[in-house]
Amino acid sequence: MLLSRKRCCAVVELPQVLCSIIVLVALLAPAIATAELQDLSEQELSEIDGAGIGVVLENFKFSHGTDAPDADGNQARIFKIGGLKSTDGRDVEIVVNHLYISGNGSNYGQNLSPVNLGRLVNPYRIDVVDGNTIGIRDRAVLEFAAPALMDAAQGYDCMSSGAAAGSGVCSSRPATADFVGERPDIGMQMNVAVGDDRSANINIHAKSAVIDGSYLRLWGDDDRQQMVGQFKLNFQSPELSINACSQDGLSCGSRITMTNFALELAIGNQLQPVFFDVDGTGNFVVEVAAIDRPAPGTIGADGLRGSSDTDTWDFYEDYYTNPDYRSNLHIGNFSVADRDFGSARVEGMLIQHLDIRTKDLAP
Repeated sequence: MLLSRKRCCAVVELPQVLCSIIVLVALLAPAIATAELQDLSEQELSEIDGAGIGVVLENFKFSHGTDAPDADGNQARIFKIGGLKSTDGRDVEIVVNHLYISGNGSNYGQNLSPVNLGRLVNPYRIDVVDGNTIGIRDRAVLEFAAPALMDAAQGYDCMSSGAAAGSGVCSSRPATADFVGERPDIGMQMNVAVGDDRSANINIHAKSAVIDGSYLRLWGDDDRQQMVGQFKLNFQSPELSINACSQDGLSCGSRITMTNFALELAIGNQLQPVFFDVDGTGNFVVEVAAIDRPAPGTIGADGLRGSSDTDTWDFYEDYYTNPDYRSNLHIGNFSVADRDFGSARVEGMLIQHLDIRTKDLAP
């Protein structure tokens, strides 16, 4: 069914429940009108510029793997990854004992509460984008995107729990005494069993996480006959922690804590998209091909624009200076238990070539 700007969908109010999902199949026009759906003329169809599907989760709370045991004493619901082998031939099983998404203040998943994900004015989006508008020529691009970043005059500081409007570029708002907020606590407790050894238990927790500005873009490449993409992850959290515990969770080792954690990860870009493939042995291949070398003589011996072919020089100047192609990592403070190691920073990392291939380790 097609909708025009003039004839939009009706507004429906849903009761607030534990997990209410509002899927907005709309054009996200500047103004929302309520009216009945009608057939469109050819002229009206030619003017459609739809903006895909927006997804907003209100009063959302998710917890997996902590249900009470069943009648036989087995865990009722649990997430397992099997079919793996260690180098010495033993079965490897990865069990996610607890996976949760909660409101702020969950105490590492112990006290779950609702949280909002996305806003009606800035939802999570699933869209088919005209590639010409994002630097991918003559391609329709499937895009999965988190809420977009905003102008600093209207947005919120991405890290502060007390951020007010006009303090930063994030759309997601922090929790207050009267508002559940749009920044979830996220965590996972995972056990890795190798044969009969189930001693490896890893816990990962992120408080008040924000992923605004993140996206995954996918399209097809005619020359290589492969799926191609771009991945941009903006992940920010006031605290990201990792520790290892016994299987019953009662005895835990020292917690690794990273405060004011900010990651801007860019894998693939307009000039170097990431290719996804499966090789002849059934293993996955993820590749970012190296940028082409300049043709001999196109870049002057002194490396300056005046002595080089200007188009070639401008191409490489844009490649090496464009901040959208680079990744950054900032950690306000890194600590292990009660020992602080100070701050850490990696800036301007450029992935010039990447080749990741899975391998079958069975003998």
